[in-house]
Amino acid sequence: MHDPSGKGQRGDEATRGIFDAAAQPTGFLGFSRYQWLVIAAAWLGWGFDVFDALLFNFVAPNCIPTLLGLTPGTPEARAPTVFWTGVMSSMLLIGWAIGGVLFGMLADRWGRRRVLLATILLYSVGTGLCALAADLWQLMIFRGLASLGIGGEWAVGAVMVAEAVPESKRVAAGAIMQSASPTGLVLATFVNYMVAGVWLADSPTTSWRFVFLCGLIPAAVALFVRLYLHESERFTAASQKAPPVPLRALLSPAIRARTASGLGTAVAALLTWWSCNAFMPILATGFAQEHAAALGLDAGGTRALAESWKATAGVWFNVGGLLGTFLAIPLAWRFGRRTIFTVYFALSLVSIVTVFGGPLEPLERLYGFFFIGFSVFGIFGTFPFYLPELFPTRLRATGAGLCYNLGRIIASGGTFVVGMVTARAGGSAGELAQTLLWVAVIPLLGLIGARFIVETRGARLPE
Repeated sequence: MHDPSGKGQRGDEATRGIFDAAAQPTGFLGFSRYQWLVIAAAWLGWGFDVFDALLFNFVAPNCIPTLLGLTPGTPEARAPTVFWTGVMSSMLLIGWAIGGVLFGMLADRWGRRRVLLATILLYSVGTGLCALAADLWQLMIFRGLASLGIGGEWAVGAVMVAEAVPESKRVAAGAIMQSASPTGLVLATFVNYMVAGVWLADSPTTSWRFVFLCGLIPAAVALFVRLYLHESERFTAASQKAPPVPLRALLSPAIRARTASGLGTAVAALLTWWSCNAFMPILATGFAQEHAAALGLDAGGTRALAESWKATAGVWFNVGGLLGTFLAIPLAWRFGRRTIFTVYFALSLVSIVTVFGGPLEPLERLYGFFFIGFSVFGIFGTFPFYLPELFPTRLRATGAGLCYNLGRIIASGGTFVVGMVTARAGGSAGELAQTLLWVAVIPLLGLIGARFIVETRGARLPE
C-alpha cells in the first residue's frame, strides 16, 4: 500500500542502510570480524551436523549385526545389514525433514540464534545416546531424536550467514559454510577408522558404541553460539514491522514458483547424494571381504582391510566433495543459477554411470568416489546461497528449511529401495553397485527439469 507520508519508504531505506553499513568489507576476504564469527558458528554447526548424521553409516556393518544377535562380517549378517542400513537411513531422513521444517518455522518466529543453539544441542545429545542402545528399536528412537536437530541446523545456519554478510559476498560465504559438510564427513571417516580400525579393531561388537559417543563433541559449539553471536539484524528489523508469515504463504502465487524451484533442485540433489553415500561403507566393506577371501585372510585381517577400504572411499568422496563445493564460487561469479545446476547434474550423471557401471576393479571404484563426491556432493555448495535468495526475511528460514529438508522424505524412499533391492538380490558388493547404477536416472531428470529453475543471480535478498 502507498504511504503518502513517505515514512514507510524512509523506514525501509533506513533499514537497508543498516544492513549495507554492517556489510562493509573490513577484514579478510571482505568480511568483518563478527561476520567471520557467524560463518564460523554456522560452519562448525553444519560440519558437526554431518559428522553426527553419518557416524551410523560407518558403524552399521558392526552395529546392526550386534544388535540383531549376529556376528559382524559373517555371510548371515550381510543381507540384514544392507536392509537395516536402508531402513535406518530412511528414518533419519524423515526425522531430518521434520526437524528442518519445524525449526525453520521456529527460527522465523523466535529468531535465528536461539534456534541454532537448540538444534546443535539436540543432535549432540541424541547421537551420544545411541551409544547406550540395547536393541535396534532403542537405536531408532535415539537416531530419531538426533535427526530432528540435524535437520533443523542447516537452514538456520545458512540463513544466518546469508543475512549477516554483504550482498556481494553471499556466494563465497555460502560455499565456505557448505565446505563444512565434506569436512564433517572426513572427520567421521577418521574417527571411525581410529576407533573401530585401530584402537578397538579386535572389538567390533563394542567399538561402534565409542564412535557414537564422539557425537557429543558438537555440544561445545552450542556454547560458542551462546556466548558470541547475537540475533540477525535483518530478522530483528523484519519482526518489528510484520507478524510471522504462515507456512501456506510458500504456496502463494507470488512465491510458489520459487518454492517449487528450491524444492525440485534439493530433491534431485538429496536423492542422488543419499542413495550413493548411505551405502558407500557397505559397498567398500563388501568389496574388501571378497578381496580378503580371495587372499585367504583371517577374520582380523578381513576387518582391518574393510576399515581401510571404507576410509579410502570416504576420503576420496570427501576430497572430491570439498573441491566440488568450492567450484560453486567461480561458477556463480560467471554464470546464472540455472546453468550451475545444469553443470552439476550433468557431472553427476557421468560420474555415477562411470563408477558403478564402468569396467573397473573394486579398488578403482572406491577411488572413483572422488568424481562422485566432486559432482554429487559438490552441488550442495550452491544451496546455502541459492535457497535464502528465494524467500523474504519472515519466510526465509521456513522456505529454506522446507526445500532443503522436505526433499529428504523423498530421498528416504531412495535409500529404502536401494537397501531392499540389494538385500533381496543377496547383498553382495557387485549387486549393490549394479543397483546404484540406476541412481543415474535422478540427475538425468534434474537435467530435463533445469529449465524451470528460478534465476536469482544478481538479486538482493528479498525483504
